[in-house]
Amino acid sequence: MTTIQTNLNTIQSHIHDCEKQFRRKSGSVFLLAVSKKQSIEKIEQAVAAGQLAFGENYLQEALIKIAALASKNLEWHFIGPIQRNKTRKIAEHFSWVHSIDDAVIAKRLSEQRPEHLPPLNICIEVNVSAEPTKSGVSFDEVEALAQYCVQLPRLKLRGLMTIPSTKNHFIEQRAEFYKLRLTAEILCSKGFSLDTLSMGMSNDMDAAIAENATIVRIGTKIFGSRE
Repeated sequence: MTTIQTNLNTIQSHIHDCEKQFRRKSGSVFLLAVSKKQSIEKIEQAVAAGQLAFGENYLQEALIKIAALASKNLEWHFIGPIQRNKTRKIAEHFSWVHSIDDAVIAKRLSEQRPEHLPPLNICIEVNVSAEPTKSGVSFDEVEALAQYCVQLPRLKLRGLMTIPSTKNHFIEQRAEFYKLRLTAEILCSKGFSLDTLSMGMSNDMDAAIAENATIVRIGTKIFGSRE
């Protein structure tokens, strides 16, 4: 058994324990392996261990991996900031985009999504901690962007994503994720069909699962240090 396989087994077991602890339905939390700056060989080890969904932040790096692993039938998620000149390749090669925070970017992704592919699954990124150095819309901007995105024919708005400020204590972490959960619930009460909360990484995944995360994004705890 490889180290990566052992790590994946440990994380999946921990997710299952959190689901039970926080009275979540078994299997309701999906593990996204964040493979940015990790080698193709490490990704292949993860695939051999049964992991089929991977998150990438940098387009050019991701395209090399997607091409090299094309025969594996993997699901690729773009989770980083998006430059306008990169939207076409993202629309062509990814199944999910977690980092929508701009109407122009959303429009370009919809227009450039190939017709032979299903609509691109997207999440709106929300800056829950109001940090000036981070991407994401404010709470006041979420509904307007959501309303715009649901009208774009080649996108499917699935939910919300966040990367909150670093907190060391569970209660503080949970308070940040509660803000995103509440925002999603308000949107659902207004008629939006959302089923995804992409939140929680290696150091705060427990708090995220407690607040109804459906996708947790884990990198170094699977692959080790980045190259």
